[in-house]
Amino acid sequence: MVLCWSTSDSLEGFAVFRSFIQVFALLCGTSFLVMGSGLHGLLLPLRGGAEGFSTTSLGLLGTAWAGGFITSCLLAPRLVRRVGHVRAFSAFASIAAIVALMTGILVEPTAWIVLRALTGFAMAGSYMVIESWLNERATNANRGQIFGLYMVVNFGSITVGQMMIGFGDVHTGTFFMMSGILFCLALIPTAISTASSPKPLTEVQLDLRALYRNSPVAFLGCILIGVANGAFGTLGAVYGAATGISTTEIALMMSASVMGGALMQIPVGRMSDRTDRRYVLAMVGGAAAVIGLMIFLIAPRHAYVILAMTAIYGGLAYTLYPVAVAHANDFSDSENFVKVTSGLLLLYGFGTMIGPVLGAWAMERITPEGLFAITALAHASIMTHAIIRSRMRAPVPIELRDSFQTVGAERVTPEGVRLDPRAENLPE
Repeated sequence: MVLCWSTSDSLEGFAVFRSFIQVFALLCGTSFLVMGSGLHGLLLPLRGGAEGFSTTSLGLLGTAWAGGFITSCLLAPRLVRRVGHVRAFSAFASIAAIVALMTGILVEPTAWIVLRALTGFAMAGSYMVIESWLNERATNANRGQIFGLYMVVNFGSITVGQMMIGFGDVHTGTFFMMSGILFCLALIPTAISTASSPKPLTEVQLDLRALYRNSPVAFLGCILIGVANGAFGTLGAVYGAATGISTTEIALMMSASVMGGALMQIPVGRMSDRTDRRYVLAMVGGAAAVIGLMIFLIAPRHAYVILAMTAIYGGLAYTLYPVAVAHANDFSDSENFVKVTSGLLLLYGFGTMIGPVLGAWAMERITPEGLFAITALAHASIMTHAIIRSRMRAPVPIELRDSFQTVGAERVTPEGVRLDPRAENLPE
């Protein structure tokens, strides 16, 4: 066998390697940050449930986090402009570490809700600084590679952070301290990096009327997707504990749903590139509604059945947001990509504030599986609206459409939108 390696291959490989080295420190910081967030986010509902917190209180943790996240997306650019990227990131990561430790000291529902809002604020600010730095390193030639690495780090790190919960006892303070340590570790790569500070962060402009006129399906769809994902993301662990499965199995359930969504984005995205995206939203949303309804009616108690059904659920539910974003950008001008996508991201955030409250209400008044009655209702509404709108407006021709791009809304800010390869025609 003869192996051929051309000069062009060598240059391309070197370019990829150099791009990776340039952002390595930033991605390391991101990894620790997301790991800490994943561990702390799963720890709170498990420990809160063990302490006897009401389901409503646990749901409000998700609402508070989403509220803090949205607030930070709107206000963080001003703070960063005043003190600079390094100082701002240090402050955000420090707040996240302090909050993680304080939640281990103040084991009380009201305190946790307030502190969780601070975590959401700190995490969004941290993400915006990192994404701004990555944008500074990205060019139109390597934007896709850097964006892909960033998504891999996000999905991988959240999984590692959640799986840590299976290696200890949630009744002790160990995991609170581990979360704080991970947030502190996120400071080190950024603090010692020689990368120059990027340009000031861009402020988010939210024009609800323009967003709705551009795409009613994406407008309502992103809110409803946020409702479903916010409910499951916040209360999925509470549901798992109520079914009697072990802590390790709960961590595996939550991680499997996230990874299922990451893997399914590729085939669903290809499908949406070849047909009317509203049909894809209707089909996937309908399938997610069916799975949610099945969990609600069957009420499985065997760990393997629960893991399988929630993995399928996640594989469907977490693919809807990027399809909705791609559909909206089909109808917008390329220069409005960042404005449209950032607006949809905030709409998704508003949905995640509502979902945990509705999910908690259903779990308390019906059964733990009532959580999936709420997600099924949201997904069925997405399906119905997409079908109705498909009869009212012709689709954009395939050759003129925006390309689908894998993205996770939970850990991307408006600055991350500018890193998306679809923003490659922006001025460098």
